[in-house]
Amino acid sequence: MLADQIHAYTSGLDAAVAAVIRHATDRVPAFAARLAAAGVDEVTSAADLDRIPVFTKDDLIAAQRANPPFGGTVAPDAVVCKVFASPGPLYEPQLAGPDPWRWAEALRAAGIGADDTMLNCFSYHLSPAGAMFEEGGIAVGATVVPAGVGNQQLQVQLAAAVNASAYVGLPSYLKALIETAGSSELPFPVRRAVVTAEPLPDSLRAWLTEHVPIVHQAYGTAEAGLLGYETGPGSGLAVPAGVLVQVCDLSTGQPRVDDGVGQVVVTLLRPDQPLVRFGTGDLSAWTLGARGTLRLAGVLGRIGDAVKVRGVFLHPRQAAAALAREPDVTAHRFVIDRTDHRDTLRCEIVPALSADPQLPDRVHDLIRAYLRLSADIVCVPSLPDGPAIHDQRTWS
Repeated sequence: MLADQIHAYTSGLDAAVAAVIRHATDRVPAFAARLAAAGVDEVTSAADLDRIPVFTKDDLIAAQRANPPFGGTVAPDAVVCKVFASPGPLYEPQLAGPDPWRWAEALRAAGIGADDTMLNCFSYHLSPAGAMFEEGGIAVGATVVPAGVGNQQLQVQLAAAVNASAYVGLPSYLKALIETAGSSELPFPVRRAVVTAEPLPDSLRAWLTEHVPIVHQAYGTAEAGLLGYETGPGSGLAVPAGVLVQVCDLSTGQPRVDDGVGQVVVTLLRPDQPLVRFGTGDLSAWTLGARGTLRLAGVLGRIGDAVKVRGVFLHPRQAAAALAREPDVTAHRFVIDRTDHRDTLRCEIVPALSADPQLPDRVHDLIRAYLRLSADIVCVPSLPDGPAIHDQRTWS
């Protein structure tokens, strides 16, 4: 049954995939070269893509360095409205047209539409997340409040003043706003929420739905946009239109047709941005939802060394490069934990003997500037053996 659903989903996109690859090959020389290197002369079905090796985030970073800014993943004649930068660094385009990242589908599934004023609590600074959800909100006809992150007191005052009925952002940030409203004795009018970029454990979902009746989880990436969304609590993630999603074997890169865990690999169905067989680094598995519909089981982990903290990726190499700017730091370790459904980040540093008392402040500013995260800085005499990022979170 599951294999049949996967085959039906994939083969249903044969014509769209063939058309996209044909046009992309004509428009994007770097993509045509990638196909030639894989020995692929023609793509007539989604299954033909399986001959193309998975294009990893490291591959994309290398391609962008060699061919800035987008590494040959955008057509030369494409209209780029905005350029964003995510940790890595990776540069992401916003291409012309309505809802280019396709988030409207997830918003509609949560009932968000023209009657809603939507509090958008994703960052508008360099990261594409704020723009992604703004475009999606506009596409469904909602009035968008570009709240971003920070200044929670002002945000709950604004939500009450404009009667914001919808929310998009981190689930932990929604909790923080509800608590801020409660302590300020302000009404919190949000009735529908789409949350993403963090896990949503059952305990947190239960707490949130005591205050916000509809809370749906969604999944996407900065590079590819929306990749899955709930249609009801715990429904599994429906796959949106406009993209081919595969769960691929970690060893072979070939698509799985069972319920085993593999990497989420995506192909955008737009010839002006041939992001084809892109490995997100996220782990998931196929499952069947209500009435036998195909669903992703959610994000079940990651491959590689990067760790997501408060919705932002923390890369060991990028962290090391940032702290290398401070010569009085002889060693460092990041420790990630979770308290009351909120991520905490601590950076332990071993200072040089000559370090001055302002070193922790300088390290704090370096981390904020280069990693876009805030961390508590702790000076220690030595560090234990082990990785430079220690994630001790539990998700109960």
